[in-house]
Amino acid sequence: MFTSNGYTLDDSPSRLGWMEPVPDAIRTDKDALWERLRRDGYLYLPQQLDPQIVRDFREYYFTAMSDTGIVAPGSDPAVGVGAQGEIDRAKIRSALFDHIVPGEQYAALTGHPDIRGWFEWFLGEDVHLHKRKIIRHIRPGESGIGTATQAHYDLVYLREGSERVLSMWIPLGDCPAEQGGLAYLEGSHHWALADERARGDKHPAASITADLPGLADAHDARWLMANYRAGDVMVHSSYVVHASTDNVDPLDRVRLSTDIRYQRASEPIDWRWQEHWHLDDGL
Repeated sequence: MFTSNGYTLDDSPSRLGWMEPVPDAIRTDKDALWERLRRDGYLYLPQQLDPQIVRDFREYYFTAMSDTGIVAPGSDPAVGVGAQGEIDRAKIRSALFDHIVPGEQYAALTGHPDIRGWFEWFLGEDVHLHKRKIIRHIRPGESGIGTATQAHYDLVYLREGSERVLSMWIPLGDCPAEQGGLAYLEGSHHWALADERARGDKHPAASITADLPGLADAHDARWLMANYRAGDVMVHSSYVVHASTDNVDPLDRVRLSTDIRYQRASEPIDWRWQEHWHLDDGL
C-alpha cells in the first residue's frame, strides 16, 4: 500500500503501474530518445551514473547531518538509517545551506560528465545548469500534508525562462518504491501542455493537488513508479505531472534525492534560478 500526504493510492492496474526504463538498444540513439520523451514525458535511464559516486555523496551528506537527529546515532552514514524523534532544524539548515548546497561535492555530482556531457549530447549544443538545485531527505514514517511532494509540473515554477528546460531527478542511493521515489502521472504532459496553450492566464506557481488518487481518477490515468537503484536517473519535461509517496521503507532508510535542471544555453534562462537554493528564495 502506497500513501502520499494522507491519501492512499489505488493499487488497481488502472491506477498504478511501473515505468519502462530506456532499453539499451536505443540508449545512444538521440532521435529515438526524443521520440520516447515526447511520448512519455520522461526518460528512465538506469545506471547513468557510477553507483559508487552516488553512494559516496550519500555518505558525505549524512555525515554532515550526523548531529541533526535525521540519522540514527552510531549508524553507517553510507546507509542512512533514519532516527526517530526530534530533529534540530537549525543545524539542518546550517549543514544544508551553508555547506552542502554551495559545496564542491554537490557541484561535482551535479556537473559530472555523465550528467552534463549527456545533456550536451542530447540537446546538441552548449548547456546551462541552473544554480538553484534542490536536495530532499524524507525519514521513514514521516507523513501528512507537505511531507511528500505534491502533484505538479515544473514549468509553473520556471515562467521567466525557456519552456524546454529539462529536469533530472537523481535518487541518492538505492530507492525502492517503498521509499517514496518520484512517480509520474501517465500521459499528463499532453493535457498539461494543451491546458497551458488554452489558458490566457497561466497556472500559478503552486502544486496541483495533494490528492494523487483523485487526480488519477480525474484523468483516468495511472501513477507510474519504479524501484530505483543508485546510479539511475530520471529526465523529464517541464510539463509532465509528478509527485512522490511517503517513505515506508522496511529497512528504515532515509530517502535522499536531488533534482536539477539543464537547458540549452542559447535559450531564455529564468533569472530566479541562478542563485543557490535556500528556503527564503521565494520559489
